[in-house]
Amino acid sequence: MADAGDEGVRLCPVDGEGRAAGPATTEPSLAEAVRARPDVERWVWRSTAGTYGRLLAAGVRVERCYDVEAAEALLIGHEEGQSGQPRSLAAAWARSRGLPVPADPPVRAADAQPSLFEPGPVPLPPGTDALEALLEVYAGQLARTERTAEPGRMRLLTAAESAGMLVAAEMGRAGLPWRADVHRALLHELLGERYPGGQETRRLAELADEVSRAFGARVRPDLPADIIKAFAREGIALSSTRAWELEAIDHPAVPPLLEYKKLYRLHTAHGWSWVQSWVRDGRFRPEYLPGGTVTGRWTTNGGGALQIPRVVRRAVVADPGWRLVVADADQMEPRVLAAVSRDPGLMDVAGSGRDLYADLAERAFAGDRDRAKLAVLGAIYGQTSGDGLKHMADLRRRFPRAVAYVDDAARAGEEGRLVRTWLGRTCPPSTTSLADEAGIPQDDPADAPAYGSTASARARGRFTRNFVVQGSAADWALIVLAAVRQSVAGLRAELVFFQHDEVIVHCPEEEAPAVVEAIRTAGDRAGRIAFGDTPVRFPFTTAVVRCYADAKA
Repeated sequence: MADAGDEGVRLCPVDGEGRAAGPATTEPSLAEAVRARPDVERWVWRSTAGTYGRLLAAGVRVERCYDVEAAEALLIGHEEGQSGQPRSLAAAWARSRGLPVPADPPVRAADAQPSLFEPGPVPLPPGTDALEALLEVYAGQLARTERTAEPGRMRLLTAAESAGMLVAAEMGRAGLPWRADVHRALLHELLGERYPGGQETRRLAELADEVSRAFGARVRPDLPADIIKAFAREGIALSSTRAWELEAIDHPAVPPLLEYKKLYRLHTAHGWSWVQSWVRDGRFRPEYLPGGTVTGRWTTNGGGALQIPRVVRRAVVADPGWRLVVADADQMEPRVLAAVSRDPGLMDVAGSGRDLYADLAERAFAGDRDRAKLAVLGAIYGQTSGDGLKHMADLRRRFPRAVAYVDDAARAGEEGRLVRTWLGRTCPPSTTSLADEAGIPQDDPADAPAYGSTASARARGRFTRNFVVQGSAADWALIVLAAVRQSVAGLRAELVFFQHDEVIVHCPEEEAPAVVEAIRTAGDRAGRIAFGDTPVRFPFTTAVVRCYADAKA
C-alpha cells in the first residue's frame, strides 16, 4: 500500500484482509519505492489517475494495482444503486464513519491550461493520518465486497476496473500515432481553404449558397431553426434536421444540406483547431475515463477519441517500420448474451467461432442473416414492434433462456429493482441520460415522460434489458485489455486505443504476428475468466495495417 504526500511516499504491507502486515516506511518518491520492490504483487493506492502518471513519467510500470476510488464507485453502486457519488478517499472514509461526505473536485476541462494551483486530492479532516485512513477504507472495501451476493465476481470486477485504469493511463501517455500533416491535407481536400477568422471554409460557403438558392432566400444551414422555417415556407413540416428525416424529403436543398452537415461536423469536431489543440509530437493523447458511463463503457475527457470519423482515420499512421494491429470483437454482445443466459442453443451457436449471425440464420431463420441479426439485436435493445415482434417470437421459440434473461432484466427495471451485470456492476435509478448511454433510440427529450410514469418505467425497462448485456460486455472487455497488456509486456508493442469492441496496438512490424495471437487468445481467455466454463467463443477480426483507415475496407 502506498500514499504519496508532500514529504515523500509512505508505504505499508497489507494482509489479505487489508490490515497492516508490517511497519510503515517512508521513501523519497513513489518511483523509487516501486523500483525497490519488484516482487510486490499489487499496489494499493487512492487513485490510478492521480498516481500512475508520475510513475510512467519516471519510466516505471506496475503489473497490478487496487484503485480505491474505482472500487468505491463500484461498491456504492452495488450497495445503494447510486451512480456518480463522491468516490475519493476522503469521501469513502467519511461515508464509513457516518460523517458528511465531501464532494469530489470538478473535472478539469481537458483543453484547459495547467494551473500553478491544480486541485490535489480531496483533503481528509485535520489531524487524520492519510495512510491510516487508506488502510481503514481498503479493509472496509474488502469486507463490503465479501458481503455482496457474489463476492468472487465482485472481486474480479474490481480487479478488472483497476487494470483498466492502468491501461487508460498507459494509453494516454503512449498516444495514438497521428500525422498532423495528413490531417490538414485531407481537411483542405474536403473543406477547401479557410476564410479569415476560421469560422467558414470555401466548400462550406459554396454549399451554403446552394442551399439558399434552392430555397430562393438566404438560409443559414448551420442553424436548425432556419432550416425548419425554410422548409415550412415550402409547405414541408419537419420536427428536426436529422439526416434520416431530411433524406425522406424530395427537395433540391436536401443534397447540399446533407453534405453541408457532414462537412460542418468535420470542421467543428475534427478541424484545424482540433489538430492544433490535440496533436503533439505525432501523437493524439486523449484522457480516457474507464467506467465513464453507467454501463461501464469508457468515455474521454475531450478530444472525441471514441468518435473518430472514418475519413479522419487516414491521419492515423504507424511510425516507420511499425504497424497498427486493429482488432474488432466479432458479434460481441450476442456472444455475451449466450454466456450470461446459459442458453444451450445460443451457446452452441456462439461456440463455433464463425460468423454468429450466419450460423444463427442457418439454424433458425432460413439462412437469412439480416433477419437473424435483427432478431438478436431486437432482443437486446427491446425493438419489439412490427417485424421485430415476429423476430422476437422466432428467437423465443429457439432460445428461450436467452430471451427470458433480457425479459427478466427489463421487468426488473420497469419495477424499479436493481439490475446488475454478470460481475456485479449495478444499474442506478432511472435518469434522463440512461437511454442515451446505452445507445437506445428515444423520442425528443422535451417529450420525455416524468419519472414514475408508465412510459418512464417502460423506458427504464428497455435500458436495463440492454444494460445486462452491454454492461457485461464492458466488463469482459476490461479483462481483454488486461490480458493483452500482460501478453505484450515483454515486447515494444503498446496499446494505443480502445473503445467498447475495438483495440489498437502499435508495434514494430516484426512483432505484429505475436500481437495478433495475443489478442486472439485474450478474447477466449477473458470469456472464461468473466463467465466461467462455457462453450462460447469470443473471436476477433484483426488487420495489420500502416493506416487505420485501411483496417476496414
